[in-house]
Amino acid sequence: MRLALALVAALAACAHRPPTPAPRSPATAQRGPRARWVAPPSGAAELVRSLSDEVGPRLSGSPGDARAVAWALRTMRAMGLANVRAEPVRVPRWERGAERGDIIAPFPHPVALAALGGSVGTPPDGVEAEVVEAASLDALDALPEARVRGRIVYLHRVMARHRTGQGYGEAVPVRVRAAVAAARKGAVAVILRSIGTDGTRAPHTGAMRYDDAVPRIPAAALSTADGDILHRILAEHPGAVRFRLSLGCRTLPDADSANVVGEVPGGELAGEVVLLGAHLDSWDLGTGALDDGAGIALVLTAARAVMAAGTPRRTVRVVLFANEENGGAGARAYAEAHRDELARHAVALEADAGDGRVLAVRYAGAAEGREAFHRVALALAPMGVREGAEAAHGGADLGPLGPAGVPRVDLGQDMRTYFDHHHTANDTPAVLDERALDQAVAVWTAAVGAMASMRESFGRAPVEAR
Repeated sequence: MRLALALVAALAACAHRPPTPAPRSPATAQRGPRARWVAPPSGAAELVRSLSDEVGPRLSGSPGDARAVAWALRTMRAMGLANVRAEPVRVPRWERGAERGDIIAPFPHPVALAALGGSVGTPPDGVEAEVVEAASLDALDALPEARVRGRIVYLHRVMARHRTGQGYGEAVPVRVRAAVAAARKGAVAVILRSIGTDGTRAPHTGAMRYDDAVPRIPAAALSTADGDILHRILAEHPGAVRFRLSLGCRTLPDADSANVVGEVPGGELAGEVVLLGAHLDSWDLGTGALDDGAGIALVLTAARAVMAAGTPRRTVRVVLFANEENGGAGARAYAEAHRDELARHAVALEADAGDGRVLAVRYAGAAEGREAFHRVALALAPMGVREGAEAAHGGADLGPLGPAGVPRVDLGQDMRTYFDHHHTANDTPAVLDERALDQAVAVWTAAVGAMASMRESFGRAPVEAR
């Protein structure tokens, strides 16, 4: 615990903004059943605003993506990280273009919608057809082909709010697979209720997939509010609802991008790497403040604090991955470029859950590494973090490290409000919870500092653990 407190003190000392008085000492837990540990100011929110304001949207292969790489290189160097470099990655490039959706009959309603990432566009005059609804992919599969052919399929899947974010994992297959499932039955387009927990008119975009064995049809997400309107009209007027969809999106040739890497060099175990990952790209509707500006700020600020506290035993490596949102090319490129040293990656963590407070710490790795993990968990307990019994997941960008047996640690954040703004135009610094982000940075700083400085090993993770 003494090391954790020293690291948190270093965090406060190197924050961008002057420290502000806290209701209790940040090094102690408050008393009482509703106590919440108070984190010192971290300066992470300033980094989120810098990335959002100076770069903005940064979909892979776009001009914003190139600006983001330059921003990351400049920011890492200014922080004093070592070995800062851009490692080239070829990434897919997709453009949104103009988009519009309208309920035509029985009542006219213009709706707020967004093309799903990777969707094909419609013909210039759009697509107009009767709408048929399904509540799930299974329900769509059960519909007779004659009921779907020549129509627009609407999938009405309501995502559940949960502090772990598990509702997203349950609902997102609808977004990913809807176009293939609908096209198999002859649909001319697919629309769906946004995968999100808000009740606004801000549609949520996100990646989808095609299958070369079936035709590629246009795919878009309605705002949750407009999806509910369509759902009610369909319930009252089955067989009488028509919809017009116009999408100007297109896929362009692959483009150049990069993973941006910087390090806090280690001491006696410098050859071993503690990897901190976040993703540099974002969707094009907002400025990616939560997804994943908060994660970027979190790992950078934690690395800076570890560096300020002295030389850790192991090297701490920050990797800002390219193309997480619509392809994962950056994660695959990193695993390939570093395949000869993955056996020396001691542990990996990923920050891609917004600005919420850290509530739990989880582990996925060898049984012999659990004692080392338990020591980390004990250091975090006074900050209000519990040791989770379930295995760590690790995040999308750590997936390609699994076959090399790299252990993973999750610092599970409170995600109850994250999916209100995720993949929408509202993902800007205006929705940032600075105090919650400060707590997350403090927890990350203590955890990473402990993992980088302890002598104990986490061993190797069984491949089947992922």
